[in-house]
Amino acid sequence: MDSVPNPWFSLDYLTRNWSEVSEQLWIHTTLTLQAVLIALAIAVPLGIAARRIPRLAGPIMGTTGVLYTIPSFALFGLLAPFTGIGRTTVLIGLVAYALLVLVRNIVVGLQGVDRDVVDAARGQGYTSGRMLWHVEFPLALPSIIAGIRIATVTTVALVTVGVVVGYGGLGQLMFRGLQSDYRAQIMTATILCLALALVFDLILMLVGRALTPWTRRRPA
Repeated sequence: MDSVPNPWFSLDYLTRNWSEVSEQLWIHTTLTLQAVLIALAIAVPLGIAARRIPRLAGPIMGTTGVLYTIPSFALFGLLAPFTGIGRTTVLIGLVAYALLVLVRNIVVGLQGVDRDVVDAARGQGYTSGRMLWHVEFPLALPSIIAGIRIATVTTVALVTVGVVVGYGGLGQLMFRGLQSDYRAQIMTATILCLALALVFDLILMLVGRALTPWTRRRPA
């Protein structure tokens, strides 16, 4: 008896459509990287301001929290009339969603720095700026890296929602597969999304371990 081909897993689909699949995978990857990097560039000064100026902490955390609670479909829909259909709209939405996680982890990391270490650095004549970048920020790195990992994996998933404005990376393949009931297309895009998230997370984990060697204690 001949076996029936599995409609969900098809190497034939991947080989015949590799050009389109690789293009959407590249879009998905670059969108994720760009969104996280822009969000990090914004989150670092916001996190430092929230830590150094307590009266700003509430407004900063509140604003980023409100942005995070807006449904993704609604946010992309609201942005589209002003920023158009395409990459810019999706990018703005992704940055907005990543901000809360990044800012919160930066603040938590800075708050968790041992005050005895800070006092010792101050006693050695460290200025406020030097203390921040040479003492507090390095010690806050484990929390910051954890936030970057969460934000990156979340962004990989959210890129697919960009299909609502015609720029969803692998989400485009999923959407077209759902429309045509082409299961191999749906499964291929889904697996690639999962793989992309896992690869990013593994790379960031290794980068975090390299940047924070003091967190790896040797057994007694």
